[in-house]
Amino acid sequence: MTDHLEAGKIGEQVAANLLQSNGYQILEMNYKNSLGKRLGEIDIIAEDKEAGELVFVEVKTRRLQGNEDTLPEENITRSKLRKLTRIAGSYLNRRNWQGRDYRFDAVSVWLDWDARNAKVKHLKNIFL
Repeated sequence: MTDHLEAGKIGEQVAANLLQSNGYQILEMNYKNSLGKRLGEIDIIAEDKEAGELVFVEVKTRRLQGNEDTLPEENITRSKLRKLTRIAGSYLNRRNWQGRDYRFDAVSVWLDWDARNAKVKHLKNIFL
C-alpha cells in the first residue's frame, strides 16, 4: 500500500475514533453505491444521536511534516461536495430514509509520523 493510501486509511480510523468518543455511532465506512453508475465514496456515515441527525463525513488527511501550513480541508472542492451530495442521496434512497435529518461534516487529520500521533479537527455542517 502506498504511503498516501496508508495515511488516508489511518486518518479515517482516527476520525472514526474521534466521532465515537464524542457519542457518534458509526454506521458505515467507505460507502460506495453498489447499483448503477458509481457516484463516489463517503468516508464515514455516522449517527449523531444528540442532534438526531445522520452525518456524512469527509475525512482529509495530511502528513504534518512538510504540510504545517496546509489545512487538509482545503482540498474539499465544489466538485467533491457535489459528489458527496449525490452519493448521500443514493444512500438515503437505498435505506428508504428520504425524510431523515442529515448534515455533512469534515474531519481534518494531520499525522505526525515521527511522534506517532495525530492532530484532529471536526468541522460540522460544511455546507453552511
